[in-house]
Amino acid sequence: MSRFYFGGSSASSGDDSDEDNLPYPTPLQRSDFLAPAFSPSAYLSSLHNRHQTLEDLRSELRARSQLLNKELLDLVNSNYQDFLSLGGSLRGGDEKVEEVRVGLLGFRKEVEAVRKKVLEKEEEVADLVDDKVDIRKQIAVGRALLDVEARLSALEERLMVESAGKSGPGINGEDAVDIDSEDTSDEEDEEGQSVSIAKLQKHVHQYRLIQKISEKIGSEHPFIVGQEPRVVKVRNTLLLDLSNALKQAKAAGADGVDRVMRIMGVYRDMDEAAEAVTVLKSLRG
Repeated sequence: MSRFYFGGSSASSGDDSDEDNLPYPTPLQRSDFLAPAFSPSAYLSSLHNRHQTLEDLRSELRARSQLLNKELLDLVNSNYQDFLSLGGSLRGGDEKVEEVRVGLLGFRKEVEAVRKKVLEKEEEVADLVDDKVDIRKQIAVGRALLDVEARLSALEERLMVESAGKSGPGINGEDAVDIDSEDTSDEEDEEGQSVSIAKLQKHVHQYRLIQKISEKIGSEHPFIVGQEPRVVKVRNTLLLDLSNALKQAKAAGADGVDRVMRIMGVYRDMDEAAEAVTVLKSLRG
Protein backbone atom coordinates (compact mmCIF):
# COMPACT_ATOMS: atom_id res chain seq x y z
CA MET A 1 0.00 0.00 0.00
CA SER A 2 1.25 3.48 -0.75
CA ARG A 3 2.34 5.85 1.96
CA PHE A 4 -0.03 8.69 2.86
CA TYR A 5 2.34 11.47 3.79
CA PHE A 6 4.67 13.96 2.22
CA GLY A 7 8.17 12.56 1.95
CA GLY A 8 11.22 14.63 2.94
CA SER A 9 14.05 15.59 0.58
CA SER A 10 16.93 13.18 0.02
CA ALA A 11 20.06 13.57 2.14
CA SER A 12 22.34 13.54 -0.86
CA SER A 13 21.97 14.30 -4.51
CA GLY A 14 23.28 10.84 -5.32
CA ASP A 15 20.10 9.18 -4.02
CA ASP A 16 17.78 11.09 -6.43
CA SER A 17 17.68 8.12 -8.75
CA ASP A 18 16.40 5.83 -5.95
CA GLU A 19 13.64 8.04 -4.50
CA ASP A 20 11.33 10.47 -6.27
CA ASN A 21 10.49 13.92 -5.02
CA LEU A 22 6.69 13.62 -5.61
CA PRO A 23 4.46 14.27 -2.57
CA TYR A 24 2.55 11.23 -1.38
CA PRO A 25 -1.23 11.68 -1.07
CA THR A 26 -2.76 12.41 2.30
CA PRO A 27 -5.50 10.09 3.64
CA LEU A 28 -9.03 10.75 2.36
CA GLN A 29 -10.84 13.13 4.68
CA ARG A 30 -13.96 11.82 6.42
CA SER A 31 -15.66 15.19 6.02
CA ASP A 32 -15.50 14.84 2.22
CA PHE A 33 -18.08 12.04 2.40
CA LEU A 34 -20.46 14.01 4.66
CA ALA A 35 -21.32 16.71 2.13
CA PRO A 36 -25.14 17.01 1.63
CA ALA A 37 -24.79 16.83 -2.15
CA PHE A 38 -22.08 14.15 -2.19
CA SER A 39 -21.64 12.50 -5.60
CA PRO A 40 -19.27 9.52 -5.93
CA SER A 41 -18.47 10.21 -9.58
CA ALA A 42 -17.82 13.89 -8.94
CA TYR A 43 -15.68 13.06 -5.93
CA LEU A 44 -13.55 10.57 -7.86
CA SER A 45 -13.14 13.10 -10.65
CA SER A 46 -11.72 15.57 -8.14
CA LEU A 47 -8.92 13.12 -7.26
CA HIS A 48 -7.21 13.25 -10.65
CA ASN A 49 -4.26 15.20 -9.21
CA ARG A 50 -3.46 12.63 -6.53
CA HIS A 51 -0.19 10.78 -7.11
CA GLN A 52 -1.73 7.43 -6.34
CA THR A 53 -2.44 4.29 -8.30
CA LEU A 54 -5.97 3.11 -8.87
CA GLU A 55 -5.31 -0.05 -6.87
CA ASP A 56 -4.07 1.97 -3.91
CA LEU A 57 -7.19 4.17 -4.11
CA ARG A 58 -9.43 1.07 -4.14
CA SER A 59 -7.61 -0.34 -1.13
CA GLU A 60 -8.03 2.90 0.77
CA LEU A 61 -11.75 3.15 -0.05
CA ARG A 62 -12.23 -0.51 0.91
CA ALA A 63 -10.53 0.13 4.23
CA ARG A 64 -12.75 3.17 4.75
CA SER A 65 -15.86 1.05 4.06
CA GLN A 66 -14.78 -1.63 6.52
CA LEU A 67 -14.17 1.04 9.14
CA LEU A 68 -17.66 2.46 8.63
CA ASN A 69 -19.23 -1.02 8.90
CA LYS A 70 -17.38 -1.58 12.16
CA GLU A 71 -18.53 1.76 13.53
CA LEU A 72 -22.13 0.98 12.57
CA LEU A 73 -21.93 -2.42 14.26
CA ASP A 74 -20.51 -0.84 17.39
CA LEU A 75 -23.30 1.72 17.36
CA VAL A 76 -25.98 -0.97 17.12
CA ASN A 77 -24.37 -3.05 19.86
CA SER A 78 -24.05 -0.07 22.18
CA ASN A 79 -27.73 0.85 21.68
CA TYR A 80 -29.13 -2.66 21.41
CA GLN A 81 -31.55 -2.25 24.29
CA ASP A 82 -32.84 1.01 22.81
CA PHE A 83 -33.52 -0.72 19.49
CA LEU A 84 -35.43 -3.49 21.28
CA SER A 85 -37.56 -1.00 23.22
CA LEU A 86 -38.26 0.90 19.99
CA GLY A 87 -39.60 -2.24 18.37
CA GLY A 88 -41.80 -2.93 21.39
CA SER A 89 -43.21 0.59 21.38
CA LEU A 90 -44.24 0.19 17.75
CA ARG A 91 -46.47 -2.77 18.59
CA GLY A 92 -50.13 -1.90 18.55
CA GLY A 93 -49.53 1.02 16.20
CA ASP A 94 -52.00 -0.34 13.65
CA GLU A 95 -54.84 0.10 16.13
CA LYS A 96 -53.81 3.69 16.76
CA VAL A 97 -53.60 4.38 13.05
CA GLU A 98 -57.05 2.86 12.54
CA GLU A 99 -58.49 5.04 15.30
CA VAL A 100 -57.01 8.11 13.68
CA ARG A 101 -58.33 7.04 10.27
CA VAL A 102 -61.85 6.52 11.63
CA GLY A 103 -61.70 9.90 13.33
CA LEU A 104 -60.60 11.57 10.12
CA LEU A 105 -63.41 9.91 8.18
CA GLY A 106 -65.94 11.19 10.69
CA PHE A 107 -64.46 14.67 10.53
CA ARG A 108 -64.56 14.52 6.74
CA LYS A 109 -68.26 13.67 6.78
CA GLU A 110 -68.95 16.58 9.11
CA VAL A 111 -67.01 18.93 6.84
CA GLU A 112 -68.95 17.69 3.80
CA ALA A 113 -72.24 18.27 5.63
CA VAL A 114 -71.22 21.82 6.56
CA ARG A 115 -70.01 22.44 3.01
CA LYS A 116 -73.35 21.25 1.62
CA LYS A 117 -75.25 23.61 3.91
CA VAL A 118 -72.98 26.50 2.93
CA LEU A 119 -73.59 25.80 -0.77
CA GLU A 120 -77.34 25.69 -0.18
CA LYS A 121 -77.21 29.01 1.66
CA GLU A 122 -75.07 30.46 -1.11
CA GLU A 123 -77.66 29.48 -3.71
CA GLU A 124 -80.44 30.85 -1.52
CA VAL A 125 -78.63 34.17 -1.08
CA ALA A 126 -77.95 34.35 -4.84
CA ASP A 127 -81.67 33.84 -5.53
CA LEU A 128 -82.58 36.54 -3.01
CA VAL A 129 -80.09 38.94 -4.57
CA ASP A 130 -81.57 38.26 -8.01
CA ASP A 131 -85.05 38.88 -6.62
CA LYS A 132 -83.86 42.14 -5.07
CA VAL A 133 -82.38 43.25 -8.38
CA ASP A 134 -85.62 42.40 -10.18
CA ILE A 135 -87.66 44.30 -7.60
CA ARG A 136 -85.42 47.34 -7.97
CA LYS A 137 -85.86 47.19 -11.73
CA GLN A 138 -89.63 46.97 -11.33
CA ILE A 139 -89.59 49.91 -8.92
CA ALA A 140 -87.56 51.93 -11.43
CA VAL A 141 -90.03 51.03 -14.18
CA GLY A 142 -92.95 51.98 -11.94
CA ARG A 143 -91.41 55.36 -11.19
CA ALA A 144 -90.76 55.91 -14.89
CA LEU A 145 -94.39 55.07 -15.68
CA LEU A 146 -95.59 57.55 -13.07
CA ASP A 147 -93.24 60.13 -14.57
CA VAL A 148 -94.68 59.53 -18.05
CA GLU A 149 -98.22 59.85 -16.73
CA ALA A 150 -97.46 63.05 -14.82
CA ARG A 151 -95.63 64.70 -17.71
CA LEU A 152 -98.24 63.64 -20.25
CA SER A 153 -101.09 64.92 -18.09
CA ALA A 154 -99.33 68.24 -17.52
CA LEU A 155 -98.64 68.63 -21.23
CA GLU A 156 -102.26 67.82 -22.11
CA GLU A 157 -103.40 70.42 -19.61
CA ARG A 158 -101.12 73.08 -21.12
CA LEU A 159 -102.22 72.20 -24.63
CA MET A 160 -105.86 71.90 -23.49
CA VAL A 161 -106.10 68.40 -24.91
CA GLU A 162 -108.83 66.10 -23.63
CA SER A 163 -108.06 62.36 -23.79
CA ALA A 164 -110.38 59.50 -22.95
CA GLY A 165 -107.51 57.39 -21.54
CA LYS A 166 -106.20 60.15 -19.30
CA SER A 167 -105.50 59.00 -15.75
CA GLY A 168 -106.27 61.02 -12.70
CA PRO A 169 -103.63 63.15 -10.95
CA GLY A 170 -101.17 61.57 -8.55
CA ILE A 171 -101.86 61.30 -4.84
CA ASN A 172 -102.35 64.80 -3.42
CA GLY A 173 -101.18 66.08 -6.78
CA GLU A 174 -97.55 65.25 -5.94
CA ASP A 175 -96.88 63.70 -9.34
CA ALA A 176 -97.83 66.80 -11.29
CA VAL A 177 -95.06 68.31 -13.39
CA ASP A 178 -94.99 72.08 -13.82
CA ILE A 179 -93.52 72.51 -17.27
CA ASP A 180 -93.97 76.31 -17.12
CA SER A 181 -92.20 76.74 -13.77
CA GLU A 182 -89.29 78.59 -15.38
CA ASP A 183 -89.19 82.31 -15.86
CA THR A 184 -91.70 83.27 -18.55
CA SER A 185 -90.26 86.70 -19.23
CA ASP A 186 -88.67 85.40 -22.45
CA GLU A 187 -92.00 84.10 -23.75
CA GLU A 188 -93.20 87.47 -24.90
CA ASP A 189 -93.10 87.48 -28.69
CA GLU A 190 -93.49 90.23 -31.19
CA GLU A 191 -96.60 92.32 -30.87
CA GLY A 192 -99.51 90.85 -32.73
CA GLN A 193 -98.26 87.26 -32.57
CA SER A 194 -100.69 85.00 -30.69
CA VAL A 195 -98.44 81.91 -30.46
CA SER A 196 -95.46 81.96 -28.09
CA ILE A 197 -92.43 80.20 -29.55
CA ALA A 198 -90.90 79.86 -26.09
CA LYS A 199 -93.94 77.92 -24.90
CA LEU A 200 -93.87 75.78 -28.02
CA GLN A 201 -90.22 74.95 -27.32
CA LYS A 202 -91.05 73.89 -23.76
CA HIS A 203 -93.99 71.81 -24.91
CA VAL A 204 -91.87 70.09 -27.57
CA HIS A 205 -89.14 69.46 -25.00
CA GLN A 206 -91.65 67.73 -22.72
CA TYR A 207 -93.05 65.76 -25.65
CA ARG A 208 -89.58 64.49 -26.63
CA LEU A 209 -88.80 63.68 -23.00
CA ILE A 210 -91.97 61.58 -22.76
CA GLN A 211 -90.90 59.74 -25.91
CA LYS A 212 -87.42 59.01 -24.53
CA ILE A 213 -88.75 57.72 -21.21
CA SER A 214 -91.27 55.54 -23.04
CA GLU A 215 -88.53 54.10 -25.26
CA LYS A 216 -86.42 53.35 -22.20
CA ILE A 217 -89.32 51.51 -20.56
CA GLY A 218 -90.16 49.66 -23.76
CA SER A 219 -92.74 50.43 -26.41
CA GLU A 220 -94.35 47.01 -25.84
CA HIS A 221 -95.19 47.76 -22.20
CA PRO A 222 -99.00 47.63 -21.72
CA PHE A 223 -99.13 51.05 -20.07
CA ILE A 224 -97.09 52.68 -22.85
CA VAL A 225 -99.28 51.01 -25.46
CA GLY A 226 -102.37 52.30 -23.65
CA GLN A 227 -101.06 55.89 -23.68
CA GLU A 228 -100.28 55.88 -27.39
CA PRO A 229 -103.60 57.58 -28.38
CA ARG A 230 -102.92 60.38 -25.91
CA VAL A 231 -99.39 60.85 -27.27
CA VAL A 232 -100.75 61.00 -30.82
CA LYS A 233 -103.23 63.72 -29.83
CA VAL A 234 -100.46 65.71 -28.15
CA ARG A 235 -98.30 65.38 -31.27
CA ASN A 236 -101.08 66.51 -33.56
CA THR A 237 -101.84 69.47 -31.31
CA LEU A 238 -98.18 70.52 -31.26
CA LEU A 239 -97.94 70.24 -35.04
CA LEU A 240 -101.09 72.33 -35.39
CA ASP A 241 -99.71 75.04 -33.09
CA LEU A 242 -96.40 75.03 -34.95
CA SER A 243 -98.21 75.26 -38.27
CA ASN A 244 -100.24 78.26 -37.08
CA ALA A 245 -97.10 79.93 -35.71
CA LEU A 246 -95.28 79.35 -39.00
CA LYS A 247 -98.19 80.80 -40.98
CA GLN A 248 -98.21 83.91 -38.79
CA ALA A 249 -94.45 84.32 -39.16
CA LYS A 250 -94.63 83.97 -42.94
CA ALA A 251 -97.46 86.47 -43.07
CA ALA A 252 -95.26 89.02 -41.29
CA GLY A 253 -92.95 89.13 -44.30
CA ALA A 254 -89.37 90.30 -43.75
CA ASP A 255 -90.08 91.07 -40.09
CA GLY A 256 -90.94 87.44 -39.46
CA VAL A 257 -87.82 85.82 -40.95
CA ASP A 258 -86.13 85.38 -37.58
CA ARG A 259 -89.34 83.96 -36.15
CA VAL A 260 -89.59 81.50 -39.05
CA MET A 261 -86.07 80.25 -38.34
CA ARG A 262 -86.88 79.76 -34.67
CA ILE A 263 -90.03 77.82 -35.53
CA MET A 264 -88.06 75.64 -37.94
CA GLY A 265 -85.69 74.91 -35.07
CA VAL A 266 -88.64 73.78 -32.94
CA TYR A 267 -89.71 71.46 -35.76
CA ARG A 268 -86.19 70.05 -35.82
CA ASP A 269 -86.19 69.53 -32.06
CA MET A 270 -89.48 67.68 -32.40
CA ASP A 271 -87.94 65.48 -35.12
CA GLU A 272 -90.64 66.66 -37.53
CA ALA A 273 -88.56 68.45 -40.16
CA ALA A 274 -90.50 66.75 -42.96
CA GLU A 275 -93.74 68.18 -41.58
CA ALA A 276 -92.20 71.67 -41.57
CA VAL A 277 -91.25 71.30 -45.25
CA THR A 278 -94.81 70.23 -46.05
CA VAL A 279 -96.25 73.29 -44.29
CA LEU A 280 -93.85 75.64 -46.10
CA LYS A 281 -94.76 74.14 -49.46
CA SER A 282 -98.45 74.60 -48.73
CA LEU A 283 -97.84 78.25 -47.84
CA ARG A 284 -95.95 78.88 -51.07
CA GLY A 285 -98.71 77.28 -53.08
